Amino acid sequence: MRNSLIVGAILALVCSSALAQAPPAQQQPGNRAVNTEGTNNSSAPVAGANSFTEGQAKSRIEAGGYSNVTELKKDDSGVWRGKGMKDGKSVTVSVDFQGNVIAR
Repeated sequence: MRNSLIVGAILALVCSSALAQAPPAQQQPGNRAVNTEGTNNSSAPVAGANSFTEGQAKSRIEAGGYSNVTELKKDDSGVWRGKGMKDGKSVTVSVDFQGNVIAR
């Protein structure tokens, strides 16, 4: 019984010392799920689990200055892709899970 208590005390000390050396958690994630700054953080769509609905993706693209957004479909990478108009030109446009709106 005494040996069990000694072993338990040693394990408690080792564990508490290891926890004290762990780095602190970040207050904010460095890779936000949704980019809310109004600018893209990538020059190409970022693959990932996209939780935008079709309507939300369309609204995000329209907020990026595109009109007549049509043919929106979510691909296997989680990127919404479709067609839109900007400056009188028809372009292929996409929005990823971070909210980056990118035209090609």
